[in-house]
Amino acid sequence: MPRQTRRAMEAEKERARNSQTIPGQRQTARAVGAAREAVGGGWQERPGQSNRTGQTPGRSSGTARGGQRPRSPGASARPTKTDRQPPRPAQAVRQGSGSSAPKKGSSGSNFLVQGSILAAAGIVVRLIGMVYRIPLARKIGDVGNGYYNAAYSIYSLLLIMSSYSLPVAVSKMISARLARGQYRNSSRIFKAALFYATLAGLAGFLALWFGAEYFAAAISMPYSVYAIKALAPTIWVMAYLGVLRGYFQGHSTMIPTALSQIFEQVVNAVVSIVAASVLFDMGLKSNLVFGDTEYSYAFGAAGGAVGTGAGALTAFLLFLFLLVVYRPIMRRKARRDKSGYRESYGEISRLLFFTILPIIVSSAVYNISNVIDNGIFGNVMKQLEVSDQEIASHWGVYMGRYHLLFNIPVAIANSLSSSLIPSLSKAVAEKNKRQVLARISSAIRFSMIIAIPSAVGLAVLAGPVSNLLFSGMDNAMLITMMLAGSSAVVVFSLSTVTNAVLQGLNHMAAPIVNSAVSLVIHTGILYVMLRVFRVGIYSVVYANILFAALVCVLNGISIARAVRYRQEVIKTFLIPGVCSGVMGAAAWGMYRLCSKAAGNGISTAAAILAAVAVYFVLLIKLKGVDEKELKGMPGGTRLFRLARRFHLM
Repeated sequence: MPRQTRRAMEAEKERARNSQTIPGQRQTARAVGAAREAVGGGWQERPGQSNRTGQTPGRSSGTARGGQRPRSPGASARPTKTDRQPPRPAQAVRQGSGSSAPKKGSSGSNFLVQGSILAAAGIVVRLIGMVYRIPLARKIGDVGNGYYNAAYSIYSLLLIMSSYSLPVAVSKMISARLARGQYRNSSRIFKAALFYATLAGLAGFLALWFGAEYFAAAISMPYSVYAIKALAPTIWVMAYLGVLRGYFQGHSTMIPTALSQIFEQVVNAVVSIVAASVLFDMGLKSNLVFGDTEYSYAFGAAGGAVGTGAGALTAFLLFLFLLVVYRPIMRRKARRDKSGYRESYGEISRLLFFTILPIIVSSAVYNISNVIDNGIFGNVMKQLEVSDQEIASHWGVYMGRYHLLFNIPVAIANSLSSSLIPSLSKAVAEKNKRQVLARISSAIRFSMIIAIPSAVGLAVLAGPVSNLLFSGMDNAMLITMMLAGSSAVVVFSLSTVTNAVLQGLNHMAAPIVNSAVSLVIHTGILYVMLRVFRVGIYSVVYANILFAALVCVLNGISIARAVRYRQEVIKTFLIPGVCSGVMGAAAWGMYRLCSKAAGNGISTAAAILAAVAVYFVLLIKLKGVDEKELKGMPGGTRLFRLARRFHLM
């Protein structure tokens, strides 16, 4: 037999053997991958993402230049045994089959699903907050609200400087390690972050407790000192809570964070109302003893602050329970870690600090505006001979009622941002530019689809909504604020999302610079409006809208430069804007029609239902959303079925 013929026959037999064995291996791999996905959910291993050569797909936190695996000082440049070891056949088949590795479509949609979970939780939390703040405002009044919100602004600033950035930083670092299969390094990051939280939380607690008198005097609200001290222990609890939330978010599961937020707000609501009522009555007795009128408001505000701490403690205990439940899974993953590289705690601490620092500065610059506004407003009004009680009352309307209403839709943008950062960091680490651009576009579009109609609705129904929620109170100032400042919903939502985009792209300095520039302009305009034009509390409303709008513009320029991103306009802004305009007219017409035969409550509810229906129909008919995008929203599957039932899609 010729040699070539014999070789051809042997090659044919080899192909026949391969065709019989490989499908069986693939079926086994598919079965194993499906079982892991079904059992593990967001915690399953990602076989196709583990990199055994020690080189990362792209540069992220914890990587050196050129995409090389970082080494501890003194480590040899020679590859280790694990680095040299080729993948086993079963792993090669499992990676090649594509069965257990995440699908491209599911990876992109999972980000919106997780963001939707947090967005839905954010809506629930804001609604609970609105419900309990109404009786709280009636009990402690606008003056007590002013003291509480002044104290909360200072607390928020110190929280940002100590531990507020921990969820973002921890989730960003852990998601980058998990994308490379470094499960032990992710656990070491968790432990290092807990140590940092201990120190930062303690520092924040001491600063707020012993500096309470100074902060209260700086904002010209001396009676807010009681609420400031009541909030001090909460900083320490929130530090640990931030690490736990960031750890779970880094594993691409937002459910623990969403549940903890809801439990936290429920406990906060109950304790705040009870504690504020008890302490307010105690303050009335102190008023009689000391011949004053402010102790009741100050003590009532402190009661609301006690509720904040009780809610945070409840969420912390819930996370401890979840951590105990998931601990065996975490250990099992650590044992399966084949990356062959261990980061030292010193290196992790350094990376954690330099990841946290720009986020702290960016968030502080972005959120310090409330403290600056409070200080400038209080001091200028005092120079204009306005009483302390009137200053506190106006600030109470602005922060206690106006902010409460417009922050409900903004909470959706905040929730989406928390989901975006680890997801975007993972896409950057994998050098998947298409996925990076798609997630940026989805986040901005999703926030605008909610924010634009919310702004129109708050403006059109400013009077009915204010009188419904705060019945029995003087709402003239609040209604004017809503009419003048409803656009804040759009610019604050967009600025929040774009800040998160830049952080996810590892451009940490850009949000800092953009927010700082905007803050300087904002401060100057606020002072001129207060001092020269004497617009009063409305100066704060206008100046804050300008601040957020400037951040949006500067962030947009930074994103375009970073990834050559071009913002889509028609489906993101134009179509939601047109739909919202028609929706606003329908809502106003429905309210006017119903108000002739029914009260304010029924008329407002009918107007809101009409607005939702009109916006939903127009958004679908004008191709503002497609099937995939609709299903990615909270309750989107049910909305899709409803649209199909009425032949809208």
